[in-house]
Amino acid sequence: MRKVIERALRQAGLELSEVLQASNGEEALQTLRDNQGSDALALILSDINMPVMDGLQFLEARKQENLAQGVPVVMITTEGNESFVLRAIAAGAQGYICKPFTAEQVKARVLPLLRAA
Repeated sequence: MRKVIERALRQAGLELSEVLQASNGEEALQTLRDNQGSDALALILSDINMPVMDGLQFLEARKQENLAQGVPVVMITTEGNESFVLRAIAAGAQGYICKPFTAEQVKARVLPLLRAA
């Protein structure tokens, strides 16, 4: 799924110099800790459904640890459920993309956030 998302970002016309990946929320937190203070981080895309630590738990832990403040977060989900979306927004997400998605949908959700950052 991470490769599909990266390909969709590239097809949407985004120039990606480096893509940091994690297979679960705990790895994502460690990646943010390891890259703390780096200006290169422009966007966080996180699936809600992940093993070990899900995307909502990741967002809540990221917020508690003050990691990557000011970096926009977009959640990727099969859950169109309003309670999931509201919880993600409360935890710091600026948007979400429902699976399955197209490169155009990714572009529509991501580009405005990158322009605003």
